[in-house]
Amino acid sequence: MINKLVDNMKKKNAPIVIGLDPMLRFIPDHIKDKAYRELGETLEGAAEAIWQFNKEIVDNTWDLIPAVKPQIAMYEQFGIEGMKAYKRTVDYCREKGLAVIGDIKRGDIGSTSEAYAVGHLGRVQVGNRTYAGFDEDFATVNPYFGTDGVKPFIDVCREEKKGLFILVKTSNPSSGEFQDRLVDGRPLYEIVGEKVAEWGETHMGKDYSYVGAVVGATYPEMGKVLRRLMPKACILVPGYGAQGGKGADLVHFFHEDGQGAIVNSSRGIIAAYQQEAYSAYGPAHFGEAARAAVEDMKKDITQALESR
Repeated sequence: MINKLVDNMKKKNAPIVIGLDPMLRFIPDHIKDKAYRELGETLEGAAEAIWQFNKEIVDNTWDLIPAVKPQIAMYEQFGIEGMKAYKRTVDYCREKGLAVIGDIKRGDIGSTSEAYAVGHLGRVQVGNRTYAGFDEDFATVNPYFGTDGVKPFIDVCREEKKGLFILVKTSNPSSGEFQDRLVDGRPLYEIVGEKVAEWGETHMGKDYSYVGAVVGATYPEMGKVLRRLMPKACILVPGYGAQGGKGADLVHFFHEDGQGAIVNSSRGIIAAYQQEAYSAYGPAHFGEAARAAVEDMKKDITQALESR
């Protein structure tokens, strides 16, 4: 799957992933009102609104981007109905030829870790048959448990030719409380980055490992160090746009050939119509506003890479 993701990035010349994080406040009233008329102001109604919102975003952007990243928490808050909308979104995006990064941030050990991996990336045995659960192409994983927590995911990924993005240096302001702590004179995120590179050597694609890393756009200098420590890891870069990251901050995450990283923007794209720059589209054309935001993001990143 890493080969498909890299090929899609090259084909579309857009190292961009849209974060499908559909909070109800991002969804235009006409979408919610229709869902509530049909299903009431219920969890089912909220889930239907989420699905219709996601579909419109995807329909307006799928030809520009290689991947999407639904954040599972935004769906879990609506219970079983929300999870149905999550699965429906995953399936639809895969039908469109998009790689799906399940932003699940799971982390545990032993049989629990294996169950997470099977549920999201593998196939579960039921009698004489097997079934794919959520069936994403990639999943994000918290490495706090060490190899015991990550290896079950790698084992499933090897069987299914799927991939991981391991949290290394996250974009949030308080990430340094743990990630920047010195261990034997070195920040912890560097040690985690080296471990990601080691794990990745056991599961290689054509040019990049199936084991990638998450490194926030808000820490460009740290990204420069981590790019060197993880030469074969594809780096998933959150923090663009709404969290303050911009194209000029991203150049060190990429190799000289402009490959090796994929940049996430969530509300900066899916809620673009609520921003002043795209307000002319209005709620009725929120999908077109999202498309314009993707095009502007692509231009920003391209110009930054060309001018470095």
